[in-house]
Amino acid sequence: MAEDRVAALVAGIREGRRAAVSQAITLVESSRPQHRLQARELLTALADESGRGDVVRVGISGVPGVGKSTFIEALGTRLTAAGHRVGVLAVDPSSVRTGGSVLGDKTRMGRLATDPDAFIRPSPSAGTLGGVARATVQAMAVLEAAGYDVVLVETVGVGQSEVTVAGMVDTFLFLTLARTGDQLQGIKKGILEIADVIAVNKADGDRAQEARAAARDLAGALRMVRGKGEWAPPVVTCSALEDIGVDDLWERVLAHRDHLGDEGLLAKRAEQQLDFTWAMVRDELDQRLRLSPGVRGVRDEVRAAVLAGELPATVAADRLLAAYDADPR
Repeated sequence: MAEDRVAALVAGIREGRRAAVSQAITLVESSRPQHRLQARELLTALADESGRGDVVRVGISGVPGVGKSTFIEALGTRLTAAGHRVGVLAVDPSSVRTGGSVLGDKTRMGRLATDPDAFIRPSPSAGTLGGVARATVQAMAVLEAAGYDVVLVETVGVGQSEVTVAGMVDTFLFLTLARTGDQLQGIKKGILEIADVIAVNKADGDRAQEARAAARDLAGALRMVRGKGEWAPPVVTCSALEDIGVDDLWERVLAHRDHLGDEGLLAKRAEQQLDFTWAMVRDELDQRLRLSPGVRGVRDEVRAAVLAGELPATVAADRLLAAYDADPR
């Protein structure tokens, strides 16, 4: 029965059926052991169709209120009008406690959500960033196998999630805002180190001049962060709301891709696959630890002892690992 389901999904994805794509992404996001096995079978069957060099993978992040959804809709509708098929994945590692998120992307991207050449998938993730990486990379493979030639990965979390997304795309785009007197506030050095293209959004009306000043400040900051001979991330201004500068920004993304070249792109993706391999190993070990009968048998006891201050964390960890090692294989 499971084999029939996987075969039906593979056929539907190859035909570009949206329902099959949606069901497949739900499958690869699942943490249930039987679903994880089916997901591996699915992705193995689709291996030849995914990972193509002509697919453009772009990560998009930005400060709160920067207008990521407005920008993605403006860019996405332009790309579909130019003949591209666009897939959008929204990564939300911030929903660890509840296992869910607001998922307002489809309502904020009304035009793109109804575009037959676009597919938007808000993906809440309950778990680790390793789980986020596993689900998102596999969802990208499904979209590429279904014929989407541009995949935009939006991160709605903060901090480490940007690094995670940057490690699965060809080009990482960072959106920011012009703020009087503190344009660089809230932008960590780490973001400047991983960004390939930077755009100051909402550069319209009275804010256009301020946006250009912010872009100059950021360009100066980047010169101090980046070494000689490295790709110099362009800093541009745009207004997603008024559709100003969006074409130019996309040209900068393509310029970065040209800078990588075919060999550079292959090497970058190969490194990403190696990193993803280890992320999958860590995620799988985490799952096995959680599902271990031995760990389940001592987990409550260890938890109570740690909370009561009767057991140091180091000893508690050793006890849990010993319980896992004692499981019959």
